[in-house]
Amino acid sequence: MPTENIKRNGASRSWRDNLIDIEPYVAGEQKRSPRLVKLNTNESPFPPSPLVSKAIEGFDAEILARYPDPNAKGLVRTIAGREGLPEEMVFVGNGSDEVIAFAFKAFFNSGLPVLFPDLTYSFYPVWCRLHGIPYEQVPLNSDFRIGQEGYARGNGGIVIPNPNAPTGIAEGAEFFGRLLRANTDSVVIVDEAYYGFGAETILPLTRKYDNLFVARTLSKAGSLAGLRLGMGFGSPPLIAALNAVKDSFNSYTVGSFTQCAGAAALSDQAYYDDAAAKIIGTRERFTAAMRGLGFSVLDSSANFVFVTHPQLGAMELYEWLKARDILVRWFASPAKASSHLRITIGLDSEMDALLAAIEEYMQGKEI
Repeated sequence: MPTENIKRNGASRSWRDNLIDIEPYVAGEQKRSPRLVKLNTNESPFPPSPLVSKAIEGFDAEILARYPDPNAKGLVRTIAGREGLPEEMVFVGNGSDEVIAFAFKAFFNSGLPVLFPDLTYSFYPVWCRLHGIPYEQVPLNSDFRIGQEGYARGNGGIVIPNPNAPTGIAEGAEFFGRLLRANTDSVVIVDEAYYGFGAETILPLTRKYDNLFVARTLSKAGSLAGLRLGMGFGSPPLIAALNAVKDSFNSYTVGSFTQCAGAAALSDQAYYDDAAAKIIGTRERFTAAMRGLGFSVLDSSANFVFVTHPQLGAMELYEWLKARDILVRWFASPAKASSHLRITIGLDSEMDALLAAIEEYMQGKEI
C-alpha cells in the first residue's frame, strides 16, 4: 500500500505537507578566494592564543572514542573561576547561538510576546518562529539606540544584544538595571557576543537579578569561531532550566576536543586583551578615515562598524566590492538597515585595501 498519501478527515495529505515551513537565518557569505578580504562575518583577524595550539597538540585523540562529560564540569569550573561565579550559574554550549536557542525554549513559555529591537541579530525571530513563541520588535530610536520606553509593558521576555548588532552601539549597567527593575516578571537575555571590544559587561548584575541571563561566545574576541563554544550566566533556576532543555535535545553538546581547547583559550586573557586593543585601535583609525570620506559611522563598541554615505547606494557599493573580492555585509531588510553596510574590523592591511577600493569607487562616481 502506498504510504506517501493517506486519508485524514477525508482529505488526501502528503508527507511533504508535514515538513517545516520556516524562513531560516542567513549567515554571512563564505566565499573562497586566495586574495579575499573577508570583512563580513565579524571574525577576529588574529589567531587563537598559542596556548590553544599547545592544547591541541597535546590532545589525546583516543578519548574521542568515548562520550564527553555531558556537563563539561572542567570547563564550567574554569569559566566560573575566571568570572568569580559559582558553577551552578554557568552553562556551556556549541556557540552562543545554541545557548540562546536553548534559552528561548527554556525561558519563554508564558504565551506573551517576547520583545527585542527591530534592528538587531536576525536569528531572534527565527528562534521564535521555530519554537512557536510570539514576538514583537521594538523600533530603535532615531539615533539607532535602544529606548527604555518600548520595553515598559507586559511581555514574555526581553532579548537585547550589547553591543547591538549591526549598529555596534552599547548601553551600560545603569540602562540594564532600569530595564530589569521594570521587568521583574520576565527573563531578560543580554547577548554579549561582542563583549571585549569596549562595552561594559553587565555580568555582575546576574548576582542581583535572578531573571537576568547573559550569553557570551568565544567566536569573536576569543578568535575561535571555528571551534563553536558559547557560554551563559544566570541564577541557578535559569541554568537548571537550560540544562533540562539541553538534556532533552542532546546531553553531549560540547565535545571533548572543544572543552580542552576552550579551557586553554580562557586561561590566556592577556593575549586576548592585547588582540582586542589592536582591533579597537584599527577600528578607531578606520572610523576616522571613513568619516573623512564623507561616511556617517555610528560609534561602535564592537569589532565592526555600521556605515552609510548620503550619495552612495549601499547595495551597489557592496556588489562592487564583492566583485573585487572584498566582502562586507549588506542587509536588504529592515528598511532602516538597507542604506548601511556593516564592516568587520580586520587587519590594518585589510582595512587599507578596503579604503583604497572605496576611494576608487568614489572617484568613479565623481564624489
